[in-house]
Amino acid sequence: MASYERVTRVGTSLEDVWEFHSRIQGLETLTPSWMGLRVESVIGPDGEGDPDVLEEGAEIAMSMRPFGVGPRQHWTSLITERDRRAGAAYFRDEMIYGPFDRWVHTHAFYADGEGTILRDSVEYDLPMGGIGDALAPFSRVGFEGMFRDRHRRTKSALE
Repeated sequence: MASYERVTRVGTSLEDVWEFHSRIQGLETLTPSWMGLRVESVIGPDGEGDPDVLEEGAEIAMSMRPFGVGPRQHWTSLITERDRRAGAAYFRDEMIYGPFDRWVHTHAFYADGEGTILRDSVEYDLPMGGIGDALAPFSRVGFEGMFRDRHRRTKSALE
C-alpha cells in the first residue's frame, strides 16, 4: 500500500477549519474547476439527503471529468470516522466505489495558537495489481500538485 501526506499551517482557528471541512461546500471549494467535479448525492447516516454536516456514516457520490476529457469517473466515499476533541479533530473517508483499489483519506486538524495545522494523509492502492504497484511511486507527483492546491485553497478561503 502506498501513502501520501501533506501538512500546512492555516492562520485560522481550529473551529473554523473544522467547520469548513465538515460541509460538502468545503469539498466543492477545494476542488479546482478543471476537475469537473459534480456532487451527485450526499446521504447522511440516518438516510437524510443533503445533510448540513458530513457526520460519520455519511456517503458522498460524485463524479469527475478532468479537463472535460473522456467519460465521467464515478467515486463514492463513506465517512468512516469523525472525532472532535479539545485542540484536535479528524475525520476519515474511504472510497467504497471508484478508480482506486483502495483509498483511505484522513483529514486531521490541530490547534496551533491562533492557527491550525492541517494534515492530509492518504493510503491507497492503484488498480491493475502489480502494474499499479510499480506505478505507485509516480502517483506522488499528481498527489503533490493536487494537495498543494487544496491546501492553498483552504488558506485562501479561510485566512
